Amino acid sequence: MPASGSPVRSSHTLAEILSQPEKWRLSQQALLHHAAFQSALAQAAGRGEWLFVGCGTSFYLAEAAAASWTLLTGQRARAVPASELLLFPRLALLRTPHLQGVIISRSGRTSEALRAAELLSREHHLPTLGITCVEDSELAKACDLIISLCEVDEKSMVMTRSFTSMLLALVHLAAASVVTGDGSSPFEKIAAALSSRIEGWNDHIESFVAKHSFEDYIYLAQGPFFPIAREAALKVTEMSCSYAQPYHTLEFRHGPKSVVAPQTCLTFFLSESGMPAESEVLLEMKELGGTIIAVCNRASDSLRRSCDLLFELQADVPEVMLLAPFVVPTQLLGFHTGIKKGFNPDEPKNLGRVVILD
Repeated sequence: MPASGSPVRSSHTLAEILSQPEKWRLSQQALLHHAAFQSALAQAAGRGEWLFVGCGTSFYLAEAAAASWTLLTGQRARAVPASELLLFPRLALLRTPHLQGVIISRSGRTSEALRAAELLSREHHLPTLGITCVEDSELAKACDLIISLCEVDEKSMVMTRSFTSMLLALVHLAAASVVTGDGSSPFEKIAAALSSRIEGWNDHIESFVAKHSFEDYIYLAQGPFFPIAREAALKVTEMSCSYAQPYHTLEFRHGPKSVVAPQTCLTFFLSESGMPAESEVLLEMKELGGTIIAVCNRASDSLRRSCDLLFELQADVPEVMLLAPFVVPTQLLGFHTGIKKGFNPDEPKNLGRVVILD
């Protein structure tokens, strides 16, 4: 483990990744007393469909939130990039009865997100809920309700704990809309499970990165975990300027597997629902010579033998609760890969913290 005074340990990005279990606890406790959260909860039953909107990481968050919402509530939910909503609004079916808009932006200043909120609210008169990490943001002025998770905001450009914390807030909203009580137990369980493992995971990834170099990074998942694969690919791209692609696990067999070689790092997000079928693909890619990372809740002995690096959470929680902690190893992989390649993940190449259009 690097010394506390080393350049790696002084990184804002790494500190923010490692702070996630504590920040999840703080944000979940804050939600229980958040007026906008309670108002959104009271109105949830009257909504027929939910439209989640974001840009970049916030769009992948929107996709994960939409999948979680449907699985937890049985209500229809979908996600669109803010840009698609602005350029092709007819494809978003905004006349759907009882449609609820949710706009996601860490800064509350992203131009496309603000314009999307105005489109939904002012032009189509739809109810809008914003979620951000900044108090009194421009997004708050554009939405009917705003949930601000100020305690999880970041100094770094790359979204890490803001992604997981805002996702968990929306999962909490979905869960609380169908279950009585404060519903905090599963959130405390995943925070505790990750807290006991995250430093060890960091050490394992740092050692793994030091021993390997890859030409391609592939991220594979199914169902609600696919947006996590998309976000994971973005993290290694942002922090290390590496080439990364996400695929649905079983779809990877249909052509893309031609790229697999020892210099291909394949990360599998293994769901509990699809574990047998997804594990078959993992074994096949191992036989083709790929280097395998697996993230799962619990692994079989055969799976352990087939992985070059394995992360198990071992938490007794509903499956959708696993989305946020599953992305953490990939955040660490992106960080340490960037450091190895000589980049500063706190200041990614060609990126700014907020995208503001003229």
